Amino acid sequence: MSANAERELALGALTRVEGQGTLRLRLRGRQIVGSELSIYEPPRFFEAFLRGRAYTDPPDITSRVCGICPVAYQMSACRALEDACGVTVEGPLAALRRLLYCGEWIESQTLHIYLLHAPDFLGCTDVTELSRRSTADVERGLRLKQAGNAIVEQLGGRSIHPINVRLGGFHRVPAPTELRPLAESLRRARDDAEATVRWVAGFDFPEATSAHDLLALAEPGTYAIESGTPTVIPAPDDEDRRPPHSFPLSTFCEHVSEHQVPYSTALQARLDGRRHLTGSLARFGVSGRWLPAEIRSLARESGLGDPGEGAVCRNPFRSIIVRALEVLYAVQEALRIIDEYEEPPVPHLDVPHRAATGHGATEAPRGLLYHRYVLDAAGTVTDAVLVPPTSQNQGAIEEDVRRVLQESLAEGEPTDEELAELSERAIRNHDPCISCATHFLRLSVRQEG
Repeated sequence: MSANAERELALGALTRVEGQGTLRLRLRGRQIVGSELSIYEPPRFFEAFLRGRAYTDPPDITSRVCGICPVAYQMSACRALEDACGVTVEGPLAALRRLLYCGEWIESQTLHIYLLHAPDFLGCTDVTELSRRSTADVERGLRLKQAGNAIVEQLGGRSIHPINVRLGGFHRVPAPTELRPLAESLRRARDDAEATVRWVAGFDFPEATSAHDLLALAEPGTYAIESGTPTVIPAPDDEDRRPPHSFPLSTFCEHVSEHQVPYSTALQARLDGRRHLTGSLARFGVSGRWLPAEIRSLARESGLGDPGEGAVCRNPFRSIIVRALEVLYAVQEALRIIDEYEEPPVPHLDVPHRAATGHGATEAPRGLLYHRYVLDAAGTVTDAVLVPPTSQNQGAIEEDVRRVLQESLAEGEPTDEELAELSERAIRNHDPCISCATHFLRLSVRQEG
């Protein structure tokens, strides 16, 4: 075959990711000239059928976007609609929301670490094989996930697609005595979470660099979960040498613009015209300095550097360590909230509607999730925009795959099977939620004659 011959390598359906997609690579000789994350899962048009609904409906409707991170959609919807209505939820109600979100972080990040990602580092095809080789490790992961599910079930009414969340708070809030069993299981989960960090830190990590702008919420003094200001850490090759900077959430769509690509049912997004990455690596870079001292120390021991001194991890293979640290943080934060909890006098605040536009964003396990709603004077949703993390990350994922494969080709003679395996590993580093990303498809019809 000619050194300049062009060929295409297409993976079958991606495995150990949430949703349906494939990857197409174009090679010219030993050069990767194209990398396309082709998402073929049917779009579900959530933005379209939110229009015309009552302003109280989106938290319940959008929770159905994803069975793994429904709380993220509920919280982003609530924040956007409360912003439109001029209501701010504070005090014990806000603390309960953060506790609920901690439960989702624990169960979702643990699912990715143990069931989807860890097999890549241990030479296993899936978690079933991993469980045969290392039963104790998998059992630890299942206990952790169960602890997170229990929080979501207690506060949300059920562990998948919670039904107790509403604008202004909750339909019902727990008494302090109802949270005590959660605290008991979380104290055991804290040991499991720390053991998880030490376990994944011992994996063998390929050298790789994800050289993109990082985008995450920042809430000074705490590790941002359910609120914050969009904050950017520019890529190391940024020609303008820009320092980290923030922008108002109300201008999100002026900075993050979505566009359709011909090979995917999911929109892709760019930050000020550049590829960007949101998720655990971005959060660690933006908010790592506000992690508790013992978790920062564990990050140093795990080879991530000191986030208190501005350490930024750009190796996507090491994202599994950051996720494990975030699980440990969520467990400790959940314990803190339960310990300090006082039952609020009312389960929710009144949220009267008005004609306005509202913006809301939270940190879903996979990254920053933005919602915008336009309401008319009757409280009807006239427009809705949802920008999920995976839509934002797709361009960065494609480039990371291309870079990793190009380095592999430069070092040896990998087979197509080896290239395919490495491609899937590079994709799983970012834990894409494909079902979240396929919420909308632009349709263009041209009629001739």
